[in-house]
Amino acid sequence: MKVKKFTFNGFQENTYVVSDEAKNCVIIDPGCYDTHEKETLFQYIEQEKLTPVALLNTHAHIDHVMGNAAVLEKYAIDFYLHAEDLPTLHAVAGYAHLYGFPGYIPSPSPTKILKGGESLKFGEIEFDVIFGPGHAPGHVAFYSSKHNFVINGDILFQGSFGRVDLPGGDIETLKETIFEKMFKLPEETLVYCGHGPETTIGTEKKSNMILNY
Repeated sequence: MKVKKFTFNGFQENTYVVSDEAKNCVIIDPGCYDTHEKETLFQYIEQEKLTPVALLNTHAHIDHVMGNAAVLEKYAIDFYLHAEDLPTLHAVAGYAHLYGFPGYIPSPSPTKILKGGESLKFGEIEFDVIFGPGHAPGHVAFYSSKHNFVINGDILFQGSFGRVDLPGGDIETLKETIFEKMFKLPEETLVYCGHGPETTIGTEKKSNMILNY
């Protein structure tokens, strides 16, 4: 599988397109807000001759969902989100202008509801869904055991972790997610983060700031 990262919007959010050899792809956390960002995402998909088959959200904070509407308007695909993050998704329209995004187009509701623990398969793309609350109540991560990587949204960052001072955030819940789920993955697992560079589980088990909490 191929993982392509884009960094979009004022929050410097990482959007991912994961594709297989058959040219199927899934779009994860489209943070594209303005016309140029949306065109950048769509042009990549077109140039690579990819066929989008699903939209996945790790969670529904504004920076991760600003491109949901555009993606779902362009492609007739299912949208996956955890049930516990439905209120998070629906709240975005009420505060987007306060963060400087008055042109936010509200995201449609998901067509597929995640619970955590599922195995998703899209062509040759396979993910185990890890339920990982703490940063957001319905946060999930998408883990590929076959290809040894996890797209973990805002759970772990290089040297740090997702903030817990937003509605639904809780430090003790996030610590449980990190220690009991993320740190149980193989140490060589590559971690694709919602912001910033990639890291590995082994690196974060040794030096992440969560160790001091």
